Order: sequence, then structure tokens, then C-alpha cells
Amino acid sequence: MFDSNKYVNADIEQIVNNEAIDWNQFVNKSVLVTGATGLIGTLVVKALLARDIKVYAAIRNEEKAKKIFNDFLDNDKLQFVIMDIMKFDTFDFDVDYIIHTASQTSSKLFVEKPVETINTTLKGTQNILSIAKEKAVKGMIFLSTMEVYGTPSTDEKIREDHPTNLDTTVVRNCYPISKRMAENLCTSYAKEYDVPVKVLRLTQTFGPGVLYNDGRVFAEFARCAIEGRDIVLHTKGETKRNYLYVADAVASILIALTKGEAGQAYNVANEATYCSIFEMAELVANDIAKGNIKVKVEVEEDLSKFGYANTLKMNLDTTKIQSLGWKPEKDLKQMFDNLSMYMKNE
Repeated sequence: MFDSNKYVNADIEQIVNNEAIDWNQFVNKSVLVTGATGLIGTLVVKALLARDIKVYAAIRNEEKAKKIFNDFLDNDKLQFVIMDIMKFDTFDFDVDYIIHTASQTSSKLFVEKPVETINTTLKGTQNILSIAKEKAVKGMIFLSTMEVYGTPSTDEKIREDHPTNLDTTVVRNCYPISKRMAENLCTSYAKEYDVPVKVLRLTQTFGPGVLYNDGRVFAEFARCAIEGRDIVLHTKGETKRNYLYVADAVASILIALTKGEAGQAYNVANEATYCSIFEMAELVANDIAKGNIKVKVEVEEDLSKFGYANTLKMNLDTTKIQSLGWKPEKDLKQMFDNLSMYMKNE
């Protein structure tokens, strides 16, 4: 069974036909997915169901989940588990794999709710690791972030052993610093309790499934193209990073889940998409909006209210994840083509 939205359906097909994923390891197995109604979690669940794999979808809002998984509600392989990962440290069912995607993702809330952001990452991840230990799972994935590297200032390639310059006295750093601690917690569970958990450090990820009112920069650029509004940057747009298509992200998760090394971290990004925010805005204005909108720079004096990270150059090296057989399939223009068409339809 697939999704009725053709853009999501195409992504599901891309994943289920990915020959680098060892689907045989999922036969007669079950997977617990946290953050199942988030962008990545949703596509993970739908791809697994399309392969007739039992999924326990951990959710907080059943009404929202039923809307998102409307096309899959009659599939007996899908079971909703209403849970709060902050309070949840046991699981009533046997489970073979865990994919932990639940996380705070709003930069604004990193600034406004830093304590809650830290607690969600640390306590939530420890609770899920406890389940993995209790159930003796065959594999677990923890989704981390490229932000654990801090703010690199050159275009050098960043491998998994790259140091960080994160300042613990900066409130917004609650997110990447708590992710670093959670990563070490994963490594510690792998060492002390033999939990086969792997860490994926994803770059900024998008594609079909992004809500129309999403506050992140790629969504704003897509909205501008759809609505015919000029793109207004509140900075000079000098930050540079790679990007990742959501279906490519899900493929990396399923590959690392069965082929990755316990206790290890893997960068995940499309290296060919490395560009500045300004360059990405220009691509959207010229190639997606067909030159009908412009890019304007109106620098704000106080950027703290936006929750923006500092200007950086995050050029991830993905040799390690590619050694497992993963490779990205969508370039930046294709990402925005699919995102804008999905948002326009939604």
C-alpha cells in the first residue's frame, strides 16, 4: 500500500526500490519509530509499511496521526502507541529495531524553551535506549544533527572526528550540546550494555511532507516561489551547508540500521548541494520561480529573536555512510521542485 499523495508516493517508491537496503533483515521483524508524525518519521513508517513490515508508531496526538496515516489505517501492520518519551521507559510489545527521530526542531523554541529542549533530548533518548536494552533489539538509530560540530569557519570537509567550538554559555546551543551528550549516551549504552545503536548526523533535510507554514528557511523560500513574493533575507546569507532530501535521509537510516557499526556516528548529506543561503535563495528565485521573484537582503540589527545559528560553513564529508552503500539520489533543484509542488498541492 502506498500514499495517495503522488509526491509522497514517489518518495516511498524510491526507498522501497533502494537496492542498498537489506530488506531481508526486516522479514517477520517489527520496528518502533518515535517521532512518527514528524517529517522523517512519517516517511520511515510509510516506507516500512509499503514493505509489509510491522511498525509501532510512537505518537502523542492520535487525531493528528490518523490524518497523516489516513491511507494506511486499514493496514494491520500499523499500530499506534500513544506515548510521551519523557515519561516512557518500557514497552509492552516485543520489538526488533528502534528508529528514534523524536526531537525538538524549532530554532525559535531552542531560544524560548532551552531547558525543555535539553530534557527532551537527554531524558527522551535515555528512555528509548532503556527500551532498546530491555528488548535486546537488533539495531537502533538515533537521529542527531550537523550542529554538533558548532560553527566551522572554512570550507574544509568535516569528518565525524571533527572537533567542535560550541559555547556552553550560549542559550541556543542547548540543542546541539544536548545532542552531543545524547550521542555519548548512545555510545555508552553500546559499550556497557551492547545496545547496537548508531548515530546519524543529518544536515538540513526537506522534501514532500513539510507543512506549508513550516518556519525553516527552505520552506519560506518555497512559499515565496509559490506565492510570487520576493525572498527577503534578514542576514547576508553567508552561512554555507549541505542539504538532504527526505527520501535519501530515510534510506540512510534503514541502511545504517542494519549495516552500521554500533556506537559509531555517520554524517548524512548530499555533498553536491553545498552552497550558501544566498545561493540557495538565488536558485529558488531563478529556477523554481522562473525569475519571477527576486532576492532582497534586509539585514536586521537584532537577529536573536529569529533563533538563527551563527554564520558557519558546514561542509560534511559522507565517506563513512557511503561505505555502507548509501548514496543520495536528489540534487538541490529536484528537492525544491518536489517540495514546492507538494506544498502547492497541500
